[in-house]
Amino acid sequence: MKRVVKKIFQKIMFIFYILFSPRIFVFFRLRFNQLYSMWKAYEFQSTGENFTIKYPLYVHGAKYITIGENFNCDLKLRLEAYDEHLGIKFFPKIIIGDNVSINSDCHIGAVNEIIIEDGVLIASKVFITDHYHGEITSEAINLPPAERKLYCKGTVKIEKNVWIGEGVAILPNVTIGENSVIGANSVITKNIPKNSVVGGNPARVIRTL
Repeated sequence: MKRVVKKIFQKIMFIFYILFSPRIFVFFRLRFNQLYSMWKAYEFQSTGENFTIKYPLYVHGAKYITIGENFNCDLKLRLEAYDEHLGIKFFPKIIIGDNVSINSDCHIGAVNEIIIEDGVLIASKVFITDHYHGEITSEAINLPPAERKLYCKGTVKIEKNVWIGEGVAILPNVTIGENSVIGANSVITKNIPKNSVVGGNPARVIRTL
């Protein structure tokens, strides 16, 4: 009896596979993401041609974000540009150039300015920020982190053709020089010269290309 039920179930599953094959799901997901990209593009200050994103995209302050041509990102990208926190005003900018590709689960947050130039490739789970929750002072440390004023040390700039590996954290007031390669799980706390391969926490130059 069990064998008969199993065979019937297998035949039913086969019919479902034919009717709803993975190719059909891929086709509809592609079309959905195309429509989703067109819809979300209107939120931003500007976007270039071939703006392609995957659902879901989390965005705050899209009016302060500009994106160039041939941009694509995988699912769960988080873009945040905050113009106010705890009653303090900010003038944020996130500027993304042409031919930039961002993988899944990345988070980019600005209260000042983050610039990502042309041709940058960003792997998954990368965090880029230009601010902290509070300065490292006795006054700030006595407050819960969520109640501390946002503090910005300076602009983050990622120059052309930089490749950023999985799990990298890029902290405020740094410039990563063009053509550099940032190894997985690195923490960038200071400027990186162009044509560098870096890795570690805090990151250091391993070699020059």
